[in-house]
Amino acid sequence: MKDESIFKDLDIINEKPEISKKELLHILKKYGRTITPHDLMIATNILREDGKYVQKSYREKFLETYVKYFILRIKEILDTDDNIGGLINKERFDDSLENLEHQFYKEREDDKRDSKFPLIYTLASLYSTFINEEPIHPEGSEFPGKLKVYKENGTFYCPVKDAQSENPNAVCNFCLAEQTPGV
Repeated sequence: MKDESIFKDLDIINEKPEISKKELLHILKKYGRTITPHDLMIATNILREDGKYVQKSYREKFLETYVKYFILRIKEILDTDDNIGGLINKERFDDSLENLEHQFYKEREDDKRDSKFPLIYTLASLYSTFINEEPIHPEGSEFPGKLKVYKENGTFYCPVKDAQSENPNAVCNFCLAEQTPGV
């Protein structure tokens, strides 16, 4: 099974008028099972390499957040109860597919190691947004300037959402967080 086949599977369920969390989780688990501990180590190294370009004062928090809540999402996906109930936000899901597929192939082109990083990125983004109904950057994620993703009255807020809205490579476009007011 090729990693990019995930988009064929996602397109099939996207043809339905409603998509259950259980259907999506089944696909996420199917592809999550193809990821080995070695793949996760390579993905962690990719994040560490990318982290070299992050402000030094923010670098360790960046790495901790991405490794803990991004890479380790794969284990969480595999451990999630198959009997999960509820429907996903179909409109947001539809909007996310093109963005994620673009990201997947761009990352694949940039990745000289032919790693599973693009698949891990896709799985973690879909799981966070549609299964957990959380922002892709988890609550508490810190950005330069000591600004954080937070939750207030049931709504998640992100300080960089609007700044990334024109970036075609950002998953912010379908992330369920709202822009932090006044930022």
